[in-house]
Parts: sequence; structure tokens; C-alpha cells
Amino acid sequence: MDNYITGATIKRLREAKGITQNQLGDMIGVGSKAVSKWETAKGLPDITLIEPLSKALGVSVMELMSGDTVRNKNTSSNILRSKFYVCPVCGNVIRSTGDAVISCCGISLPPLEADETDEAHEITIEHVEDESFITVNHDMTKSHFISFIAYVTSDRLQFVKLYPEGNAQTRLQLRGRGYLCIYCNRHGLMKKKI
Repeated sequence: MDNYITGATIKRLREAKGITQNQLGDMIGVGSKAVSKWETAKGLPDITLIEPLSKALGVSVMELMSGDTVRNKNTSSNILRSKFYVCPVCGNVIRSTGDAVISCCGISLPPLEADETDEAHEITIEHVEDESFITVNHDMTKSHFISFIAYVTSDRLQFVKLYPEGNAQTRLQLRGRGYLCIYCNRHGLMKKKI
């Protein structure tokens, strides 16, 4: 394990919660001396106490381990602030509408940074009745493929998962202003303003 809980993190979270060392100890079934040892770096909590400690401090285990807490600042719920995360092990795609601590397959995932689409990932949009037929000019082999296509506006997200050896195309309803996002497993996230 690369990270382990620091005493400074425990102290900061405990004080932010407004509880004493004694109260924290009572909440997780240890004495106040144990909590004091953790906070002064003279000892570490047992691995079996990590989950109860995170619950008592009101944070996730990942936040406790990393020392970075996530606060919900997205009061307007603007979907345009969506962030995508892709697990390099299983290919799982996760989306959040703001800052989040995301992990999959035991790996902490950073949010994907989007670049503008390039010639190798050109997007063609053909309007058909009330939908748009979207095609990405890209081969779809087992080792190099488009994993998903998404359309993100301020109030909605349309998401289509694609698979190797299929077609890099889908139908979406492109209503309003937003971004068409594609994810190439080799070149990352790309977007095009619509």
C-alpha cells in the first residue's frame, strides 16, 4: 500500500467534525490514548479500524487514505462539468458531475483531460429525422478502438458504450449546445463543440 493514514489527516478531520479524541475513540472502540498516538505519529491505526474511522470522521476510505477530502461545490448541478474516468485494468467507464475520488480495480483514477478532436479522430454528423447519426473515422480493432461516444449539455448526458470490432457510430439527439465527447483507448478523451 503506497499511502497510509497520517496523524495530521486524522487530527484535521476530527477537529473539523468538532469531536474530541475521547469521543472519536468511543465511536470506533479504542481509547483516547490510541487516538492521541495516531495524531502525534507515535502509532498507526490497525487496518481493521480504517473503515470505522472513515465513517466516524465522515469521509470515504479513499479520502481518509489520501488525505484529500472532496466537498460538494457543484451547487448548480451543471452537467457540462462532467468528468470521465476510465479504468486501465477492466475498461470500466465512470462519470461524475464534479470533483470526486474514484477508484476501480484497486487503482485511484484521475479524471480524463479532453483535447479537441484531430484528423485521426474526425467526427461526422448526419442529421436523420429527429436524431443525428454520428460516425467517428476510426478503426475498431481489439487493440485500438473508440470506447464511448457521449453528448454533454448543461442539463443532460447521452452516453453510448462501444466495443472493439464493432462500428464507431451511434444515433443521438443533439439538442442544445454542448460537447460531443469520444474516448480512444490509445489517445484519450477528445471533444468537439456542438
